[in-house]
Amino acid sequence: MPKQIYDVTISADEPFLGKNQIMKKNVLIVYAHPEPASLTRQLVELSVQTLQEQGHKVVLSDLYAMNWKAVFDENDFPSRANPNRLSFVTESGHAYSNGLQTVDVEAEQQKLLAADAVILQFPLWWFGMPAILKGWVDRVFAYGLAYGYKGEGNRYRYGDGGLKGKRGILSVTVGGPVADYLPRGINGPLDQLLFPITHGMLFFAGMEVLPTYAVYGTGSITAAGVSAVKAAWCSRLECLFDEAPMPFRRQNGGDYPDSHVLANHVAIGQTGLLAHIAEERDSLDALAWSEDHHNANVATERHRDEPLAVGDGESPTGAR
Repeated sequence: MPKQIYDVTISADEPFLGKNQIMKKNVLIVYAHPEPASLTRQLVELSVQTLQEQGHKVVLSDLYAMNWKAVFDENDFPSRANPNRLSFVTESGHAYSNGLQTVDVEAEQQKLLAADAVILQFPLWWFGMPAILKGWVDRVFAYGLAYGYKGEGNRYRYGDGGLKGKRGILSVTVGGPVADYLPRGINGPLDQLLFPITHGMLFFAGMEVLPTYAVYGTGSITAAGVSAVKAAWCSRLECLFDEAPMPFRRQNGGDYPDSHVLANHVAIGQTGLLAHIAEERDSLDALAWSEDHHNANVATERHRDEPLAVGDGESPTGAR
């Protein structure tokens, strides 16, 4: 796909295009994979093409191509509030509120603030996102923006905050088979492995988070498998602004009276991560998503003797 497709300028909100047409939105894609031939890269290119065909404005942050600085350190604060001791919360808030951030961080924040939806596309490496993408979150999600909103500490978080009103979704490629990530699979359910990202980063900052799109078995995926997962991803993108988000419980929605612990009458008998997901989600929507998700990955399990080269696997070990 030609590189020109990424050279898109964000514009202000635009009105409806006409009868039976959708309103144009701004979409930010943050992408982390160093291999141009990887399946992750193919899905990124498909994302750009599909969203542009729908009339949306797309901006891409290709972190490896940008040589993004992943390490969050004293160099992020050229003008310190306290030069004697580095406190990341203090310095992040000072830099953000006084326009003293580094140029690269400020540029990414402008993309983020202009976006109606954010897509994070990456391979699953050691059960999480690549370090370069984690570094993007560390540096861009500043105090005063993604946390500590309005200088109110933890008052605006988990459903509220500086990124409220935006949608977020993860598109993740996984080297291992889907069986490893079933409820009783040896690796554990993927949704729970990614909970620190979906709930702890995106929802914490106020975003509505859509169910993750995952592709399993990428280490031995076939041409038929690639076609199937691309078709399924296109379907998800077509519903990017209509799909029901994951029903995470909002901190300020009444379930956490002290803003810390669930009320006694909420999620009775439940503990752990799943207790923080409400039960009101439309079961038909959830079932439809599960069917698409499963069908897309069935193809990756077929014809294991005919793998398609899509890069050096989707993790450092080639097994996840």
